[in-house]
Amino acid sequence: MSSNDTFLAVFLGSKTSPKMAAWNALPEAERKSREQQGMAAWHAWVEKHQGAIVAMGGPLGKTKKIDAAGIADIANEMGAFTVVRAASHEAAAKMFENHPHFAIFPGEKVEVMPVLPIPGG
Repeated sequence: MSSNDTFLAVFLGSKTSPKMAAWNALPEAERKSREQQGMAAWHAWVEKHQGAIVAMGGPLGKTKKIDAAGIADIANEMGAFTVVRAASHEAAAKMFENHPHFAIFPGEKVEVMPVLPIPGG
């Protein structure tokens, strides 16, 4: 999975952003309706790009940080990931333009980066 045409997309959003606060303030029925609309749009995105998706990935849970001091629970903005193949970095990024993650859901952005070969591997 580490060739020049493989890219990791990380879906980001803050639990304390104004966008998330507005989402949480929606009446439950409206939020549920938007969730259904968002999931339908997400499934349509997957279908459109199914030939490029290497690993669907999925939602990410709570994070633990491990360092020289030990293990600690932390929070970050990562919410999900997907791995795709594309002819270029730009082409991979274009796949996520107007993605439901931020166009419908309260996510803020998607970051796309190449998966590089392991040095000496």
